[in-house]
Amino acid sequence: MMDDRTKELATVIMAAGIGTRMKDPSRAKVMFELRGKPLLHYVLKLASEIESNRVVAIVGYQKHTVIDFVKNFWPSVEYVVQEPQLGTGHAVMQVEVPLRNFSGDILVLSGDVPLLSPDTVEGLMAEHRGRHAIATVLTTDLEDPTGYGRVIRDADGGVQKIVEHRDASAEERAIKEINSGIYVFDKSILFDGLKQINRNNDQGEYYLTDIFEFFWKNSLPVAAWKVHDPDEIRGINTVEQLGEAEELVMKYRRFVSTEG
Repeated sequence: MMDDRTKELATVIMAAGIGTRMKDPSRAKVMFELRGKPLLHYVLKLASEIESNRVVAIVGYQKHTVIDFVKNFWPSVEYVVQEPQLGTGHAVMQVEVPLRNFSGDILVLSGDVPLLSPDTVEGLMAEHRGRHAIATVLTTDLEDPTGYGRVIRDADGGVQKIVEHRDASAEERAIKEINSGIYVFDKSILFDGLKQINRNNDQGEYYLTDIFEFFWKNSLPVAAWKVHDPDEIRGINTVEQLGEAEELVMKYRRFVSTEG
């Protein structure tokens, strides 16, 4: 049996989104700049700092600009195209072919979450491997978790349920621990699970979170690792949030003089 600590790591970055609320259709959302560099740069830099064995960017909207950036500045990074864009689960489905010969764990990051730290990801990986989990969710506590999926834990600290705000009971809505949308999966079961999800929902999309029902139905362990600073998992969805990130970035010394 493979020692979990020696497993290889592939990092998959979702970078296909339009970013409608950014109000500039000439740019993919991940190409908006934070301190003079595209949002995607910070996520690629993180993938390199955690020593990923493989890095795959999932591109879509304004793909040529994103691909050119990846080729010019991160030539070791692979990319796949998601067309059409049918949700987060559909995005991750696109990496099955390039990772068909890969064996290890797959970390799923969002290209519009630029402040996540290597220490946090290393904590996530340690929890995942220490618990021999099939999947591990990065979480945080929010004072106002309205609109976010709540993470319901069992007595052992594992995850027994992720419930969306709209579907949560009053008791569940009182929970402050939320799903960040960042995950690590054991590759050996990830794509089997993705084949079980569908897009029978209001948006007509494949949601990556639907895969957890498959894991729980098959009694496969799902873990969670909580980051204590919620700013690390902030996604950039509006110009206002980009401005807030410009201020927040000064909290993190690793960004103050980031050249690479």
